[in-house]
Amino acid sequence: MTRVNAYAAPREAAPLEKTVIERRELGPNDILIDIAFAGICHSDIHTVRGDWGPQRYPLAPGHEIAGTVAAVGDAVTRHRVGDRVGVGCLVNSCGECRSCLRGEEQFCVNGAVFTYGSTDRDGTVTQGGYSEQVVVTEGFAVRIPEALPLDKAAPLLCAGITTYSPLRRGNVGPGSRVAVVGMGGLGHMGVQIAHALGAEVTVLSQTLSKKDDGIRLGADHYFATSDPATFKDLRGSFDVILNTVSAAIDLRAYLGLLDVDGALVCVGLPPEQLGLNVGSLIGGNKSISGSNIGGIAQTQEMLDFCAEHGIGAEIEVIPASEINAAYDRVLASDVRYRFVIDASTI
Repeated sequence: MTRVNAYAAPREAAPLEKTVIERRELGPNDILIDIAFAGICHSDIHTVRGDWGPQRYPLAPGHEIAGTVAAVGDAVTRHRVGDRVGVGCLVNSCGECRSCLRGEEQFCVNGAVFTYGSTDRDGTVTQGGYSEQVVVTEGFAVRIPEALPLDKAAPLLCAGITTYSPLRRGNVGPGSRVAVVGMGGLGHMGVQIAHALGAEVTVLSQTLSKKDDGIRLGADHYFATSDPATFKDLRGSFDVILNTVSAAIDLRAYLGLLDVDGALVCVGLPPEQLGLNVGSLIGGNKSISGSNIGGIAQTQEMLDFCAEHGIGAEIEVIPASEINAAYDRVLASDVRYRFVIDASTI
């Protein structure tokens, strides 16, 4: 094992603190990555605070990792020392089941291994990107194009693929009418990607406070959901609604904004149960679905797409000493639009 500096939660609901974690020795198919930047995802906060169930501590979060290859195993063919690479939410899967074979490793029938808080193949608990280095199987590191700065690329490994995947699966393109619910870490990526795909994009946010940002990032229209007139005036206006918020919404009201055969896709994960009147679906052949991240191949496709279209996350780079303050600011919606940790400060 190799010991590296990291920031980890020592127990549930405790502030993250500087510590040392162990990384496995380099295997023949592994690469060692010097981490340059790690994004802070809302999922990090939920996980380390136990909101989604008990965890094994200490736990270093972080699944938006960007850096360079420092060393490679003897059998590695995909990456070389010095390559710019990223690691997202996945670090392993069986590679043989029906999900893996169709490029959806996140749904591995035999159990995907996630970047932190997951049981790895050797029985250890995976530790994430709030650290100096990480060792991963070569197939789970993606190439970061030169056109993407590493700091702006880091959040794409989660926020980017989380919004890109459902838009591609929904065949969004020229002529599509897309509404993005929420103008936060996920929403601001959804706006950029939908716009680059050629869609007419509308932001639906509680207030108009971020309207200028939304228009700058590619939205054609921007409406406040706190205004009851919004749900009346926009009835039947959209083919796809991408819901990025992690709070309860009135499903009936939003389904009413869909045109015939429209789809409401949820990528935010609220803690509350959401009630649904099936009549809201039947009247108009409408659908509601959820969407996870994408597989490794689609994540690479997303990065290449973002590089081609000049898309990156809007970020605030912070030193590691400010992680806990950043968590508080995320919960207060006081970030535009993603915090990124400078790993050199760890």
